[in-house]
Amino acid sequence: MTDTPWLSDDEHRLWRAYLDATRLLLQELDRQLVSDAALPFGDYEILVLLSEAPEKRLRMSELADASTVSRSGITRAVARLAKAGQVRRVECESDKRGAWAELTDDGAARLAQAGPGHVAAVRANMLDLLSPRDIMVMTHRFSEMRQHLLDERGDRAHSASETLA
Repeated sequence: MTDTPWLSDDEHRLWRAYLDATRLLLQELDRQLVSDAALPFGDYEILVLLSEAPEKRLRMSELADASTVSRSGITRAVARLAKAGQVRRVECESDKRGAWAELTDDGAARLAQAGPGHVAAVRANMLDLLSPRDIMVMTHRFSEMRQHLLDERGDRAHSASETLA
């Protein structure tokens, strides 16, 4: 058993500040979207991801991996958005077990309606609190963290597939 390198006081303060700020920001963005557009943050995020995807559609598994919504939550959210006519669920012809989620014109209109208030809330609660240098540094650091985590995920998936082989 190895000794755990515990967080220093500065590292602990940073970690807690990051967690708290992220939680509070996501709660505020959800509150704003529900209040102004009757659209929960998770649903808004799904509409954004689909709007940015090629052909305005993603495999359900890709959508789950790209969002903050759990895999089971994605299934429920897409069903809810489909019932509202904002997303269409399309069976995958090449993989009968797979399905696509596809943004409809109504979904794009809903996103366009909710977007300005959401962007204003992102500015007021995050971006306006940062200097241009802060934005540059944080973008760089979070991009590095993101890539590290994606690489680790890929390494684990590769190791798992070798174990099964």
